[in-house]
Amino acid sequence: MKFSNYPITDEVKRGIIGLGFKKPTDIQFKSIPSILKGEDVLGIAQTGTGKTAAFAIPLVHKVQTSSIKGRKDGVRCLIMVPTRELAQQIQGVFNKVGKYTTVKTYAITGGVDQDPQIDKLNKGVDILITTPGRMFDLISQGYLSLHRVNTLVLDEADRMLDLGFYKDIRDVLKRLPKKRQTLFFSATINSKIKKLAYSLVNNAIRIQISPKDPVSKNVNHFVSSIDMDDKRFFLENLIHKNEDKKIMVFVRTQVRAERVSAAMERVGIVSLIIHGGKEQKERNQALKKFKEGEINLLIATDVSARGVDVPGVELVVNYDLPDVAENYVHRIGRTGRGNQKGDALSFVSKGEMELLLAIEQFLGKKIPEVEISKKEYQTVLDLSNEKSLDDLLGQIEFELENEGKKSRKNRKKKK
Repeated sequence: MKFSNYPITDEVKRGIIGLGFKKPTDIQFKSIPSILKGEDVLGIAQTGTGKTAAFAIPLVHKVQTSSIKGRKDGVRCLIMVPTRELAQQIQGVFNKVGKYTTVKTYAITGGVDQDPQIDKLNKGVDILITTPGRMFDLISQGYLSLHRVNTLVLDEADRMLDLGFYKDIRDVLKRLPKKRQTLFFSATINSKIKKLAYSLVNNAIRIQISPKDPVSKNVNHFVSSIDMDDKRFFLENLIHKNEDKKIMVFVRTQVRAERVSAAMERVGIVSLIIHGGKEQKERNQALKKFKEGEINLLIATDVSARGVDVPGVELVVNYDLPDVAENYVHRIGRTGRGNQKGDALSFVSKGEMELLLAIEQFLGKKIPEVEISKKEYQTVLDLSNEKSLDDLLGQIEFELENEGKKSRKNRKKKK
């Protein structure tokens, strides 16, 4: 079935062309008709499957053709997401779908001045995309009303639970009309997700686009055993071998992101960083440079990178394994999106073997290992342009010791 055959407006069909979809993906094919009918939907789908467009297309159509007027009286569609980056990415999709319509979509998140957001709300917004914190700030100040919301979307619900937003979700429900459409999307499913989902939806149409292997078939993923202190040398080597590729590197903490970036800088490799400690303006600038190819290396933490949709990421590196097994799927889902192919490599130290086991249990299979011989391992260390302080001290001690031996030999010869 082609998009031209769907009962949606010509303006929305024109907008879809800008998304680059020639025909619906599986999640779009199964979701769009139900959403157009006003049914509740529980969608389980991997990242990179066209999930955002699966709800953006029908929602823009419904708002455009709605007989209810007067957007200044309150938003009609509320989309709750876990991170700022995801909110911006979703807004980009909605803007493309609604480009030729009069539908007003806007994203409000924390980390930036709220005054422009208040001005926008006062002028009127049809579809609001938001993170919980800033949303409740504006509600408490009287700038945002949810009494006219007829559609609620929870996107990446699994991540919202991971970040402790369960109470926020329950609180927002108290402010919404009971008669509404609810769309619930998650990349993974477990008992907690099911419990939340079925407390929100009524007779939902369950759509699950998740094969036995939760990793996209477009991604080749491997692990390599590397000592924790040697990871920076192997990252340097990997980047030099893939200089023309767009690479995302995942680390566990903000401090780690800064240290890895500094280590790369010492060997002449320029990188961008996004993490929760960065100002929103800095994160936006970093993503813009990465998307435009100005700099092809992005170092990120899990929270900041969730929802980052950058076309053409060819390689994902797990510098550190994630603490939560499900995040492995989300990380490597940054590559191999749509019909593109991608690779992912995880550096695994001895101290991370339990994390690896948890990930493999979640996947239901072992991840193939790229074995490194002792000779190859040493070669990578020898080729590195960086030497650690310990390496330098060791080299100095070695040279001093040699000088001492030579000096003693010379004294003996003179005797």
